[in-house]
Amino acid sequence: MKLRIDEAATTWYKNTFEPSSPIALRFYVRYGFGGHIPGFSLAIKMATPENPIATAEKGDMLFFVEESDAWYFEEKDLHIKLDENLQEPTFLYE
Repeated sequence: MKLRIDEAATTWYKNTFEPSSPIALRFYVRYGFGGHIPGFSLAIKMATPENPIATAEKGDMLFFVEESDAWYFEEKDLHIKLDENLQEPTFLYE
């Protein structure tokens, strides 16, 4: 799997988390709605990578997905873009 994040989405996360030093953000699976598998969705939290299957480094920010969440992607890549209308990130499974 590959993890891609556009500059506009990176800026959104940077403004939201306001990091003063390097930061690592993990995308992980949780129960919820709006994901590509019914009953599950993605969430994000600050964390230290342990066994990442995908990473994207943007300046002083590291975005990653752990191996334990690989099942959710079903051999798809994750592309994160900023939805210009909603002014928030959107997840594309490609």
